[in-house]
This record gives sequence, C-alpha cells and structure tokens, in this order.
Amino acid sequence: MEVSDDVDDEHVILLCTNTDPIETTETLNDEILVSATDVLAWDLPTTLTFPTIKVQTHRNRLIERSLYFRGLLSRSFSESCLGSVTINWNVREFMQILKHMYGCVLDITLDNFLPLYEGALYFGVETLLLKCETWLSELLSPKRFQSTQIQMEDLIQIWEFGSDCASDFILHLCMGYLARNFMWAKHSKSFGKLPYDLLLSLVKHPHLTVDSELHLSDALLLWLESNTENLERPSKSEENCYEVLKQIRVGLLPLWFALGKRNSFYFRQLAEESLDSIFRLLNIAPMGSIDTFEYSDLHHLRIRLTEYSKKVDLSGCPQITSTVLLLSLIPQSYLTDPMEKNIIKQFFINCGHPIRDKSVFPLELSETFTFEAVQEVDISKCRNLIIEHAVDCFCKFFPSLRILKAAHLLNIGTISFLQLLEKCTMVCEIDLTVDITPLIPAVTVASSSRAMIPLVPEKSSSVNHIAVQIMPYNEFGPPLSNVTKLTFEGRTDVSDLGLQYISKLCVSLRHLNIKGCISVTDIGISDLISTCKKLNSIVVCDTSFGIYSVQALCSAISGSGNFPSLHSRDKRLKSVVSNFETLHMGGCRGISESSLLELMSQAQVLKSLCLRWTDLVDQALYNFVGSSLEMLDVSDTKISGAALAHIIHGNPSLKCLRARGCQNLFPGNNCIEKRKSSFPSLHEKLHAELGKMCRLEEIEFGWGFSSFSLSALEPLLMSLKTINISLGGTLGEDALKQLPAICPLLETIILHFQVISDMIVMNFVTSLKYLQVLALCYCFGDISMSSFKFPMQNLRKLRLERITPWMTNDDLVVLAQNCRNLLELSLLGCPLLDPDSLQIITCGWPGLVSIHLEDCGEVTANGASALLDCKALEDILLRHNGPGLPRNFICYAASEMRLLRKLSLDICDASEGDFDIPNQYADKYFLSTLKIARCKSQRCAFNLPAPAPGVHRRSVHVETLVLVWNSRDLIRTVVKERL
Repeated sequence: MEVSDDVDDEHVILLCTNTDPIETTETLNDEILVSATDVLAWDLPTTLTFPTIKVQTHRNRLIERSLYFRGLLSRSFSESCLGSVTINWNVREFMQILKHMYGCVLDITLDNFLPLYEGALYFGVETLLLKCETWLSELLSPKRFQSTQIQMEDLIQIWEFGSDCASDFILHLCMGYLARNFMWAKHSKSFGKLPYDLLLSLVKHPHLTVDSELHLSDALLLWLESNTENLERPSKSEENCYEVLKQIRVGLLPLWFALGKRNSFYFRQLAEESLDSIFRLLNIAPMGSIDTFEYSDLHHLRIRLTEYSKKVDLSGCPQITSTVLLLSLIPQSYLTDPMEKNIIKQFFINCGHPIRDKSVFPLELSETFTFEAVQEVDISKCRNLIIEHAVDCFCKFFPSLRILKAAHLLNIGTISFLQLLEKCTMVCEIDLTVDITPLIPAVTVASSSRAMIPLVPEKSSSVNHIAVQIMPYNEFGPPLSNVTKLTFEGRTDVSDLGLQYISKLCVSLRHLNIKGCISVTDIGISDLISTCKKLNSIVVCDTSFGIYSVQALCSAISGSGNFPSLHSRDKRLKSVVSNFETLHMGGCRGISESSLLELMSQAQVLKSLCLRWTDLVDQALYNFVGSSLEMLDVSDTKISGAALAHIIHGNPSLKCLRARGCQNLFPGNNCIEKRKSSFPSLHEKLHAELGKMCRLEEIEFGWGFSSFSLSALEPLLMSLKTINISLGGTLGEDALKQLPAICPLLETIILHFQVISDMIVMNFVTSLKYLQVLALCYCFGDISMSSFKFPMQNLRKLRLERITPWMTNDDLVVLAQNCRNLLELSLLGCPLLDPDSLQIITCGWPGLVSIHLEDCGEVTANGASALLDCKALEDILLRHNGPGLPRNFICYAASEMRLLRKLSLDICDASEGDFDIPNQYADKYFLSTLKIARCKSQRCAFNLPAPAPGVHRRSVHVETLVLVWNSRDLIRTVVKERL
C-alpha cells in the first residue's frame, strides 16, 4: 500500500466539521490536525471526538483520485488557489473515503456499503465506485445466494437508493436477485414493504423464479392486503392492482385456489379468467390433441421455468396435460416460427405412439434446451397427464432431477412407474402416495384383485427360503442406484413380488413408506428388510408387519441370512434395527409383547418412533436404549405414566409427543382418595422429565392430561404448534382461556369432550394469528354464534361436531363471511339446517376440498346438486341429511368433480332407496374410495329429532359397503360396525 507523495507536492487542508453530537466531547481544543501521510497511524475513534478535524492532504493525490477535487482544485474555481477546502459531508464516512484514496484497504459490508457508494458518487472516486459495485455484484450473484446473507430490509434500502440516484446498475442487481430468489423473498416479514415499482418490476422480470403460480398468487395477494391503505390513495389504485396481478399465468393455478378466490376483492376478475382457462383445458384430450395451439394466449399456458428453477410444483392442477407440459419446456421461438411450430404439431399428432421411442420425440429439443437446476417435480393430482410422456420429458429436460412426487394418481402402477424411471438416473426420492384404504389386514376381504396376496402360512423362523407364488416379472431392469427414498403409502397394488422387485432394483434404498399397503405380507416385508442393506427408515403402519419382520430387524448385519435367537445379546449392537432412524409400525397387531421388548432393546439411534395401537407394554419402553427421539407416538396403548417418563428422560430432544387413548397413563381406582393421592406424584414425575426437554412443537394427550399438566409444561410450550386433547383429558375453562398466552404460535387446536365457552373460542380466534385448524368435537358448555363473529382469514380447516345444534342458515352466512379461506368443513349435529344451506356453503366456500355433513337437518332433502359448484372437492361425506340424493348421484358427482377421490353416503339419504354403484369406471373417474352405509335400525331415520344436549342416541348396527379402487382393480368388502 502506497501512501507517500512527492515532497514537492503542495498541501491542501481539508476542513471537516463533526456534526454528530454522539461523537463529540468536551476537550481543551476544538480542533485536531492529522496528516494524510500518516493515514496508517490514524486513531479514528479519538479523532472523531473533535468538533473540527483538519486533514493535511496532497493536491495532486486529490486531483488524481477524485473527479470532485479535480474540478475544484485544477480549474477556475475560487477554491483552486486556496490552501484549504471545507468538506460538507459526514466526517466518519469521508475519512473512510479519504483512506481509500490513499491506498488503504476498506472492508465493505452491508452497514457501510450505501454511505461509501453515495460518497464515492458525490466525490467521484471511481476506484471506490468500482470496488463497491464489484462487492454488490458478488453479494447478489446467483452462485452466492444465502438466505441469511442479506435481509429484505437491506435489499429494499439499496433499491430505493439506486432509484433515488438513478443507478440502473443497482436497480438491475436488486431486481435480478429478488426475481431469482422470489420464493425466499415471499416468506420474509418485510415482503409487504416492497415498493410498488419494485414489485411490478419483479413480476415482469424474465428471471422470476417461483415453484408455482399458486406461490406467486399468494405472495401478490399478501402484498396487496399489506398495502391496502397506500393503494387506496392514488386514483389509479385499481389499475395498479390489476397491472401486478395480470402477470399471473391464471391457466396454471390449482382448481381449488381459482374457485376459492371467486370471493376475493382483488382476485375476483382473475379467478373467473382462471376458471375459464382451466375448464377449457379440461375439455382438451390429454393425448394426441393439437387444440391447445389454438389457445388465445399460449404464453399464459407455459409453466414458469428459468435457468434458476429448482422446484416445479404442478400439484392440484388437473388441467395440466402432456401438451401443456411440452409447451412449457420448449423455447418460445418454437411457438412463433412457422416451421418449428409444425414440428411440434406433428409431435403431438404422433403422441399415440410410444413416447419412449426416440424417433418420436424431437431430438433437437432435448439437446439444446434443458433446465439443469431443477431438482424436484410435483405432479400430484394431475390426473390428465400421461405419465409415460411426463417421465420422458422429465428425463430429457431435467437431467438433475432428484425428487419426483406423483401422489393420488390411480393411473400409475407402482412397479411400472419405477421401470419408467430407469432413464432418470439421478432420481433419489419418489412419492406415489394414495388414500389409505379403509380396509386393514385384520378385516376379512370377501373378494379381491389378483394383486391381493394371501398371507403365507408360518413355516419356520427362517424366511429366506419362502417364495411367493406369483407370476414373476420378465426380468429386472438396470438398478436405480441413486434411489434412497420411496413412499408408496396406501398402494394396494404393492405386493410381495413388488417388494422383491424394489429390493433388487433400488440397491441404495434407505427409506421406505408402505403404510396401509394391505397386499404385502409379513414375510414379504421381512425379505425386503433382509435384502436392503442400507435401509434405515421404514413406515409399515396398518400392514401385516409382524414376527418375521421383527426377526429381520433384530438379525445381525453380517448378511449370513440366519436370524439369531430373540434372546441373544451379543449381536444387538450390530443388528439391522440398531442403525434405524425411523420406525413406524402403528396398528400392526401381529407384533407380540416379547417381539416389542427385543426390538426396543436394539433401537439405538431412532429419531421417530410410532407404536400406536400395538401391544406395547411398560417393559418395552424401559428396554428402549435410544436417546435421539424427536417424535414418539404411543397412542392407544397400555403404557403407564412412569414408563413414558422414563423414555422422555432419556430423549431430551423430543419435539412431538402423542399419547392419546392411553387409559393407564395415570392409574384409576374405585377409591377416590387413593386415586387422588397417586395423581400428584405421577404427574410431577412425568412433568419433571418433560421439563428437561427442548421445546415441544406438538402434543396429543387424553387420559390424565389436565390443567395442572398444562401449567407444569408452560415453559416448554412457547413453540407449540399443535395441541390435540381427546377423551379423558380435562383442561378446564381457565386453562383453555390461558392457552393462547401460553402457546402463541399454535396452528392447530383439536379438542374432544372439553368444557368450552364463547369466551374461550373468541380468545382462540382473536389471539392466535397463525391458527389454521380448529376442531371442536363433542364438547360441553354453552357457545353461540358470537364465538365466530371475528375474521379468521388464516383458518383452513373447521370441524364443529355436536356443539352447534342452534346453527341456522343465517349463522352459516356469518361463518362464511369470517372464514373466507376455508378448505375443509365438517358439521355434525346441526338439525336446523335445510336445503338452502348447501347453496350458502357452496357460495361462501367455492374452493372447498373436503366437506362432511352428518345429522344436519334436511340439507339433502332436495338433492345435493348445489355441491357440484365446488368442483375442487376431493372428499365428501353426506349422512342422515335428508332422503333426496338421486340414484345416479355417485356417477354424476364423480364425473362433474374431477378431483373427487373419497365419497361416503348413507342409504337413508337415497331418494329411491339405493345408489347405482360404478364397477368398471376406475379409469374414467378419479374416485378411489366409496363407502355406502346401511343402517340396521329404523331409529336412524333422518327425520328423528336431535337428542337433547348431553344425551346420546343409542348405538345402532351399521353395515358399510366399501369399494376401493387401486391402480388396476376394484376391491370390495362389507364392514359391520356400531355407531
């Protein structure tokens, strides 16, 4: 660093006045003289305490390094011949600029960037300007994005500075950074503070990168709500709103979102445009159609993809077809150039041929235009998308694809889908979740598809030699060596042979979710556990997981194939389960107590453990050797409070604790005094252990949980997001009133059999700003419509079951006005509702995805055609609401509601005494589960008066026909239950 100047160089004194009162102190002298020659020895903290600071500098140095001083000291200004110059600038900032002019190294940070840049502009220090611009370019570079590196407030401040000083360089950098990282920006608390001009520039920016148009719409609506007052002042506020919102590609919004925004003040017009576009696309054939090319605005049909896109989320968009997908993946020029457009048209004509044939796909597209950054794609519920076409496109255009989600698609065969992915060599996570069938392994299935495999009879403790007698696949394809996580939840087409195929194909498999896969057997699961050497997480809830699978988990990792004795101790530290992080086996009734004891004694590093509704006993928890649990579910088991306290003591990182339905958690006794005396010690022991934990995020309790429990756990509940109190828990009115203060971050409240009041509910809805789910079921107390006369814009799910017998149509209107964004509604026991209620519901909540109405007066006495306006419905339950449903209701509803998956009805509501049941329409409809209940008692007739508060209708026998469609066949069963 060079700081010396020629000895003959003329000196100039720069007079700086310190106007900052914080920096100045009383001294004997009012000024100090420092020399620029000694810049390295400057003591700035001391120097800045003087009111006047004189800096002896060199004229030539100032002229060479600063345009300001060049014009001032070398031209005809009066100051050019003076020996001193007065500087009217912040002293601290100017001294830093002066240090830079004398060659000192400056560290630029977010705190000093703007002062240095502004000073460099004013004094014309080009080297400092270049240094600042280089620093900002690196900070906002696409390769250096870190959400913690720069805050939204800083970006806004920098952009406003660039706007004030007309710096296109700064403006373009800020806009580019925010456009590329829009998903990060929308979650910032300061997103609503974005200036209108900046927001408009962002949504028009060619690099605007969002996961979906839904995320963009949510962000813009949030911004508009935060700036309502500011936008009302200008005369063109409505035009400004529309100018921003019209950048949304409305044809690509999820159906439920477009329907739900029909009542939005800002989005009403665009919602209608979106629905018009969606319904037009739904009428276009998914394969071999070129009608899409005649669409008025192809640009708004193109999925928003940039070179920075990492995730593509198309979930919930039934209008997405192969045509729309490909239109989004090809360059814009292909849609404007006549010759290239003809090539694409010809391709769509040929779509009837196997798309995996390379001769069909325009080869030049995949060679010249790919999106290297895309790592995740979600096509869940895209029922009109031809899967073969989609996978082929993903393999060609997204070479770095890691995660593929295709949930709730019945037209996908699990194994055939894996075979399709042989080209996508980088894929490591696959999700093919469907609704879990109401059937469980314990239920006898009257008839089933060939995919249903009978349980293999027990033969011996060795399972390796037992083969499943099913027609084998022709051959195994090349291994999907990168696949580490598979989610097949609810898939009834997954059989033992499928598991065998998976274990051979996915050699690196670490996580497998087959929850509710009722076609697999205990032996099939055990074979997979023994074969997949890297497996460390498995979810097998509600399957036939049993003794053989436990033996496989407890076997040594040696790979010898022989299981050790269940009482062997020498190999426990090296057993298969000793490396497991996730083990969910809730509802698996085939596990004996002794098996659980052995399993718990070897699970050392588990982070997530689900044992709900198993034969879990205290000793199994005492045997548990792990210390890393973050989630524990022991609901509906026989464990005691002491055993639960023991496992909590050894796992201080627990965040989620579920213990509903545990009647032995605190002992009951006929002797009241004895019972009372035992309660405090047990409570204190359990609460003492809970008090040593990190903060809880989710709790579910029933028996034994009280206001004392809530008070004792108060320090741990500040981060609680979900609370579920069921039968046996008694929080009390005072504790429920305090709940919002104790748990201010609550998002979900589920209360069963609690004493509630208007004051409690009003406190919930007015104090909990993050509340999204509210379920009040079978609660006692006196509440009225006053509880719901407050805006609840964040509420998404509402369940009011047996607590609002007074509800009328007028009350429904008020509820719809205050809970505008509901997606799921459940009303049980509202006898005053009538046929007009359905119209109120569909007009108030057109975007509903789930509706349950039971014992609601005469809601369906004139039919349920009004429900068809809620075309995004996925789940409908109608029971004992009036005998007005036509015979063809099932087929008609499934054809009109393109996303309907679950439908539950009651013969009592059939106008002709029965319903037509579809047999061969699994491919035509999206319906996956149909339940039809038939009451055995005439006392269940819909027109019975509602029981008095606190009086329950007597049990009746119900026979329910359950129809379940999987990807190939129809499964039927008849289930008898008591209501």
